[in-house]
Amino acid sequence: MNLAKFLLLALFASTAALSGCTALPRSGPDDAAVEKQASVRVTTEDRKVGIDYILVDINKTILPSFQQPAATSIRDSFGGGRGGPPDVPLGIGDTVQVSIFEAQAGGLFIPTEAGSRPGNYITLPSQSIDRSGTLTVPYAGRIVAAGRPKEQVEREIEEKLSNRAIEPQVVITTVNGRSSEVAVLGDVAKAGKFEVTSAGERVLDLISEAGGISAPSIETYVTLQRRGKSGTISYDKLQTTPAENIYASPGDTILVNRERRTYTVYGAAGLNGRFDFEETKLTLGEALGKAGGLLDARADPGQVFLYRKVSRKTMQGLSIDTSRFVGEDIPVIFRANMRDPGSFFAVQQFAMQDKDIIYISNADSVEVVKFLNVLNSVTSNTSGAVTDAVDGRDAAKRIFRN
Repeated sequence: MNLAKFLLLALFASTAALSGCTALPRSGPDDAAVEKQASVRVTTEDRKVGIDYILVDINKTILPSFQQPAATSIRDSFGGGRGGPPDVPLGIGDTVQVSIFEAQAGGLFIPTEAGSRPGNYITLPSQSIDRSGTLTVPYAGRIVAAGRPKEQVEREIEEKLSNRAIEPQVVITTVNGRSSEVAVLGDVAKAGKFEVTSAGERVLDLISEAGGISAPSIETYVTLQRRGKSGTISYDKLQTTPAENIYASPGDTILVNRERRTYTVYGAAGLNGRFDFEETKLTLGEALGKAGGLLDARADPGQVFLYRKVSRKTMQGLSIDTSRFVGEDIPVIFRANMRDPGSFFAVQQFAMQDKDIIYISNADSVEVVKFLNVLNSVTSNTSGAVTDAVDGRDAAKRIFRN
């Protein structure tokens, strides 16, 4: 009979003999009491969650696919960054001013008695382009303006006045370009709508007009929405990659959001809980360091797990069969064997992602120590209970099953 079995029998004998003792320490009801007193139970016999996942050991083969987080881009979403600024046509809601020049007095708008005064022109009252997209010019009638460049509308008005006015020339000035505004929302100092001009305003220009970002740059993401499409990029990458800083177009919406990047650590680590990245790039090795590393007295260095959902495309790139999984994101558990000296290099290249979960398993010997502590607490007490024997039996079963 080996030592473990001998200790187990000793536990049973002790707890059975000391039938009047108090129960083992607990911080609340045990699982049996919880199940027994439930009015309705929705459980499974095998007690498994039933979520399929893939287990992948961290090694040099997979590192190239996980050294950096997935790249984000707004340039790729909209094909911007090439060519000049976008055209800014007139639009519904714009307030414009129409000025009409004539070559000399005595024409349609300039009276004869005006003589040769400088500036033979008149300026019509400001007007808004109405919902039908038109504006009104005396003797020219209603002119379709929405969606057309100012120069094109000016030429049409000149043509319609040419048989009445003396060599008319028309200049349209935009007083308020509501149709050419871009909304900047979210974590900025001064959210609002800002007008874009034919000179061309880029995404960072408009964020600057909104007073800049109000959150740490490493946790800030910028989303550009345009005609039903959207693209997202980190603020730091937007600043450091000029090609991503594309021109904004009328009607765009720029969303600036703070996404607090965190990861969670459970198990035999120096510290358990949620941790902030605090850096632009964080590796698994650095994340373990921030959590106090592995506990010498508890941790199994060969069983360090990282839980994450990974895109199907990435897993297929590693020649992994994903046919049994549904959806684009696949549950994956990555395992690092910190008993292998080379793993310390590997975890320093394995990039962390937002909302990763790290779990460090207890060593097998820890369960034996727990068993011995239970045995010691029972045999050193002069009183016991039958329930202690049941608890000891269940604990022993789990130990030997594992």
